[in-house]
Amino acid sequence: MKPNNVLIALGLEGSANKLGVGVISHDVSTGAVEILSNIRHTHITPPGTGFLPRDTAAHHREHILPVLTEALKVAGVETEDIDVICYTKGPGMGAPLISVAVVARTLSLLWNKPLVGVNHCVGHIEMGRQVTGADNPVVLYVSGGNTQVIAYAEQRYRIFGETLDIAVGNCLDRFARVLNLPNDPSPGYNIEQFAKRGEKFIELPYTVKGMDVSFSGILSYIESIAPDLLSRNECTPEDLCFSLQETLFAMLVETTERAMAHIGSKEVLIVGGVGCNLRLQSMMAQMAEQRGGKVFATDERYCIDNGIMIAHAGLLAFRSGYTTPLEESTCTQRYNIKRCGPGFPKYL
Repeated sequence: MKPNNVLIALGLEGSANKLGVGVISHDVSTGAVEILSNIRHTHITPPGTGFLPRDTAAHHREHILPVLTEALKVAGVETEDIDVICYTKGPGMGAPLISVAVVARTLSLLWNKPLVGVNHCVGHIEMGRQVTGADNPVVLYVSGGNTQVIAYAEQRYRIFGETLDIAVGNCLDRFARVLNLPNDPSPGYNIEQFAKRGEKFIELPYTVKGMDVSFSGILSYIESIAPDLLSRNECTPEDLCFSLQETLFAMLVETTERAMAHIGSKEVLIVGGVGCNLRLQSMMAQMAEQRGGKVFATDERYCIDNGIMIAHAGLLAFRSGYTTPLEESTCTQRYNIKRCGPGFPKYL
């Protein structure tokens, strides 16, 4: 029998190629948070290819019931123990988002549970804060679909800088296709491993515009020079990965440092799938130490898209009285975090 002071949330995430289901509990009397289960299944495509929305949605529909069943089994909870069902409202890829939202609505009706639609970015940030203990950091949110420098002020998330075109993770993923690197476990991870063996630095365009960054030109440039350099044995694939990583991450460190100076923060929290990259964490830590600050980061359990971050953020909102009516339980691909205030974030 679940104690009255404990609330349990089920979280469903499927905004891209990761399908995640997580169960979390909050003890409202002590503030204790316990992760009961965090199950994930990834849609893997052949080397040299990306993932399409239609195929990704089909993957999510195929695997959602086994993943959901395993998450409940590992958590050791019954359906009657769950207080709220949380799902990713956006941003993300339309078809995968919808496929998971349909499941959330169905469970809400079957089990007679309230719904909370969660902003994907808020999920990353709040889970990162919970796991690392960061108080009020400058957040570097870096993933396959997002690149933003964010801070929280006056009950709103503020974007201090962002990409003007493609995300840093998308840039890395697309270059992995040029080198025909595997997508298992992820192209970004394989780029990171190649970069560790790189020795020669190839100068690439460095595009920082105020607080914003641009990656599309860098990608176009390295895509154009890579075949000739490799055919003439002037560098190795490892050298190219090393050069690309160093350039992209230096841009991110610069804009993050500028945001720290602007708001007077001594903390940096790195979230999102690219946040798992140890080289990015190392470069950011070196910058933060020079400013007398500290970097907070998580491992692949929480950096990579997962259901537990949706459950946690949704439960925080639910505890403050926020729910999503069934008729409003839609999805949006462009759910910018700035649109969350003064609504969803003020409940966090």
